[in-house]
Amino acid sequence: MRMHKLTYYCSNQLGRIILQGMQEVMGVRSVDAVLSQADLSLLKNVCSPQDPPAQIPYQQISGIQSSLERMYGRRGGQGLAVRSGRASFRYGLREFGEQAGITNLDFRLLPPRTKVQIGARALAQALSQLSDQKVRVEEQERTYQWIVERCPLCWGRHADVPVCHLSVGFLQEFLYWAGAGKYYPVVETECSAAGATACVFSIDKLALD
Repeated sequence: MRMHKLTYYCSNQLGRIILQGMQEVMGVRSVDAVLSQADLSLLKNVCSPQDPPAQIPYQQISGIQSSLERMYGRRGGQGLAVRSGRASFRYGLREFGEQAGITNLDFRLLPPRTKVQIGARALAQALSQLSDQKVRVEEQERTYQWIVERCPLCWGRHADVPVCHLSVGFLQEFLYWAGAGKYYPVVETECSAAGATACVFSIDKLALD
């Protein structure tokens, strides 16, 4: 991805995945209102084949969550972002699942725990290729640490708590899908918007019964 004057970018593909997930949860008119409130109406073209922007600046991606919170309040905006993130994973699976190797038969036949382990790393690599973010997975005794450097969801924001709720939902749905329909807790423990050097999400290795 290209960079200019410390501006980072997401691909159209990633922007489309995010907006399609939001539209599934909220409806097209509500999403249009969110974009208009944040002066991001041009992003509507990302879901259209007609003249989409070549790449999407990080500031526009992070503006979506800010707009959700202004329109629906902090808790309401957070909840919509998590639900939208869950829906976005399903669109992402269609967009780059085959490329990432997580929809082929060999992967689908793996045990759930192995699918989570291998799939998380494949997903991190795919997302790193769709934007200027760097995503990696570190394994600890009881958790996986999903680490995002240069996170687009909170770029330029300042907050006293983690704000990357869309990523929480995205990871929740991936784990549900890869983990045979079980729920794996996901918590953002560090956030760049709150002063951390990277956004860090802790994923429990054991699913809840």
